[in-house]
Amino acid sequence: MNPVMQRLQAMMGGDPKRFQAMAAPVVVVAVLALMVLPLPPFLLDIFFTFNIATALMVMMVAATMLRPLDFAAFPAVLLLTTLLRLALNVASTRVVLMEGHSGPGAAGAVIESFGHFLIGGNFAVGLIVFAILVVINFVVITKGAERIAEVGARFALDAMPGKQMAIDADMNAGLIDEAEAKRRRREVGEEAEFHGAMDGASKFVRGDAIAGILILFINIIGGFIIGVVQRTLSAAEAASSSVLLAVGDALVAQVPALLISVAAAMVVSRVGKEQDVGTQIMGQMLANPKVVGVAAGIIFLLGVIPGMPAIVFLPVASLLGYSAWRNHQNQEAARLAPKPVDKPVAAANPGGEATWEDLQPVDTLGLEVGYRLIQLVDKDRGGDLLNRIKGVRRKFAQEVGFLPPSVHSKGNLELRPSHYRSTLRGAVVGEGGVFPSMLMAINPGHVTNPIQGAAATDPAFGLPAVWVEERQRDAAQMAGYTVVDPSTVVATHLSHLMQLHAAKLLGRVETQQLVEHVTKLAPKLIEDVVPKMVGIPILQKVLQLLLEEGVHIRDMRSIIETLAESASAGGQLAQDPAELARRIRIGLAPAIVQQIYGPVKELDVIAIEPDLERLLTQALTSPNGPMLDPGVADHLTRQAADATQRQENMGQPACLLVPDAIRPSVARLLKRAAPRLKVLGHSEIPETHSIRIGTLIGGHA
Repeated sequence: MNPVMQRLQAMMGGDPKRFQAMAAPVVVVAVLALMVLPLPPFLLDIFFTFNIATALMVMMVAATMLRPLDFAAFPAVLLLTTLLRLALNVASTRVVLMEGHSGPGAAGAVIESFGHFLIGGNFAVGLIVFAILVVINFVVITKGAERIAEVGARFALDAMPGKQMAIDADMNAGLIDEAEAKRRRREVGEEAEFHGAMDGASKFVRGDAIAGILILFINIIGGFIIGVVQRTLSAAEAASSSVLLAVGDALVAQVPALLISVAAAMVVSRVGKEQDVGTQIMGQMLANPKVVGVAAGIIFLLGVIPGMPAIVFLPVASLLGYSAWRNHQNQEAARLAPKPVDKPVAAANPGGEATWEDLQPVDTLGLEVGYRLIQLVDKDRGGDLLNRIKGVRRKFAQEVGFLPPSVHSKGNLELRPSHYRSTLRGAVVGEGGVFPSMLMAINPGHVTNPIQGAAATDPAFGLPAVWVEERQRDAAQMAGYTVVDPSTVVATHLSHLMQLHAAKLLGRVETQQLVEHVTKLAPKLIEDVVPKMVGIPILQKVLQLLLEEGVHIRDMRSIIETLAESASAGGQLAQDPAELARRIRIGLAPAIVQQIYGPVKELDVIAIEPDLERLLTQALTSPNGPMLDPGVADHLTRQAADATQRQENMGQPACLLVPDAIRPSVARLLKRAAPRLKVLGHSEIPETHSIRIGTLIGGHA
């Protein structure tokens, strides 16, 4: 840091942050002083140079930034730079009008140089150059930037709900934690605020261009009148001095204004967040050798036409042709280069007899991907699917109540390149396909505006979706689609499958680990119940019965206490997993109801018509075993599936209320036809809740 800045910082108490915080107020006060206090030509030169340097720095920052928020201070910078230029115009106008009669150097060396060296001392040329710069700045750049800023602000505000929904979906799926969700929400809000501020700040640039024109004419007319009336100059002398200085002054202000306008246009016209403007332009215009080659050919043909300046056209054509040839060679080399492949694990004894080392254990949870999806699981290539899967396991453990087995991922050349499949103990339980370089826009059910793309179906929930390009993200979100990347699609599908097969994921090992974990929280309780009253096998079966019907087992303390009460009753009850599970469901009734309905107190349920309910009770509670007529069973399953669909279309959870005696049998009967339908018994409705029958299943089969 230079000595001047060090002394200033020391005056501010030696705190750099305090010094930086005072920078903006100091600049504003200095700008206001420029408008009021007379300045010598030397200080004007310094301020004009500072203005040009600031404009250059702003333009360089705008050209090298990756996303708009990297230059979030740009609206304020735009205001301050505009105010600085106007203040310099006022200060220079004062000097030009008061000292313009003394010669071209009266307003400083900077204005003199712009008046002589740039326009050759010819004020007519200066006027024409200034007019051209104003047209470029005002009509072309400023007008376009203002429109882009207006549309960008509107799109940013319209896309906010879709972006917020996408963030909430990622957090609910366990892909991000709450801190990351807060950071993303804050970023979305800041982007909307930035575009809104740019919409207003673009008016500063437009007003600055208009002010430059007015100030020029005021300086010309005022300088001419003062030179003729007060300085007793001839009309020609007054016109020459006043116009030359006024034009030089206008050009000095107009050049940085043009730079700021270009910077504003760059900021509001940014597309993408991965590359700066220069990299984007070079990568997208010169990367295709066909484009460059065709341009080189056309320039070459123009060069060989008689009368055309071949000395100019032919070197340019040669340069473009060489660039196209080099790009083509590089692309061919990249295409023919050997792809990195995973080396197969060498056998422990490749030339000998088979051993136990040749036997590979079956993965409890597995994820197999085609070769095009290997990049999703390869961290070296930017893949984040493994991190997403870790988040899915963490979310599953927090919601369901036990830690699932690890997910082992591997490539499978037998699969289609863009497909994947999930396995449970070697058996395929789910599969789907994704495009690594595209995004899936999922229709939540209320979108009416279609978008262009490849039609698809969300593999997790079966919702209609469309595969779109990255550039269509904002348009899809604005239309109401939930836009997710391929890794999120796979992770969400895996999360759904884990929830669906939670009972099969709870093995003996997981049950023992769960008991050990609860022992740390309530050691005396576990010591008295497990395994003294209820063994690990019975406990595992009870928990599996709960998980099969989607009941979470997070509240292990209540589950163990219910088991203790039931087992202490004596008899064979402690060895009956079904009865134990029924009693646990009654004990967990408030949590089960909240899991289905949320915090509401009035439950909208589906009920069975009384005659059909009596028929089911007689058939399913028969002493000789369940004896349900196949026609009645088919009628019941079809109506239950229809009722479930109607409830979900209305945005209500699908829950069937039946007598306690037939609840397990009805739940097993309807599970295949209506997997999302929850079946509750009358005793599982807490006393604090009321019910309202929304749909009635019945009628004649």
